[in-house]
Amino acid sequence: MNTILITGCSSGYGLATALHFHTKGWNVFAGMRQPDALSDGVIPTSERFQPVALDVTDPASIASALQRCGAIDVLVNNAGIGLFGAFEATPMSTVREVFETNTLGTMAMCQAVLPQFRHRRSGSIINVTSSAVLAPMPLVAAYTASKTAVEGFTASLALELAEFGIHARLVQPGYAPTTRFAVNGSERMQGLVPEAYAGYARRVFAMLTQVEHVTAEAEVADAVWQAATDVNGPMRRPAGADAMALARSGAS
Repeated sequence: MNTILITGCSSGYGLATALHFHTKGWNVFAGMRQPDALSDGVIPTSERFQPVALDVTDPASIASALQRCGAIDVLVNNAGIGLFGAFEATPMSTVREVFETNTLGTMAMCQAVLPQFRHRRSGSIINVTSSAVLAPMPLVAAYTASKTAVEGFTASLALELAEFGIHARLVQPGYAPTTRFAVNGSERMQGLVPEAYAGYARRVFAMLTQVEHVTAEAEVADAVWQAATDVNGPMRRPAGADAMALARSGAS
């Protein structure tokens, strides 16, 4: 029976992906910063589904989580934080916070699992980025930069890991209004749209509410499933109708 560790499972894509793999019969370790904060009934009562305390910015937390998980077959780096606002008004401390989780957290998790994968000469790493890497979007410059860095990192990493039978893949979700992207980052985003940018930001928000095609959590979960089970498939998998349209248009 295969075992998977997924980061960022408290809600959204991570939780949907964890539940999807559980229904497929996998052992699932669902990493999240505060497992005790989940409401009853959100996760299945099953020996094959284990919430794990995991903060990808904390080396001790990573080591503890991996010790609990033991041998895993697949790592999914989904943990991330969002950011929306004018870059001019964004403190560099906030930019660093975004990179610490989205980029360095992903890299730290990869580095932590590689010894066991290399020893077994098998394993898959799936890094979740964003359709923001497929086409530029305004007012998410720092966030886009953090995800674009993961794309370059993964493309290079895949080449060196192929020598050991290890696969590295990317899943690129589109815009999903049903996730907690904005809610989770609301405090961080306070004051990032100053008056000079207010009118422009309103137009951007209005544009987002009129988007015809969006992404559902289940579509991302399925894309991760395909990336994990089809080792001969493409390295990059757009997830959601909007992301797939961007990929087809060659907007990147």
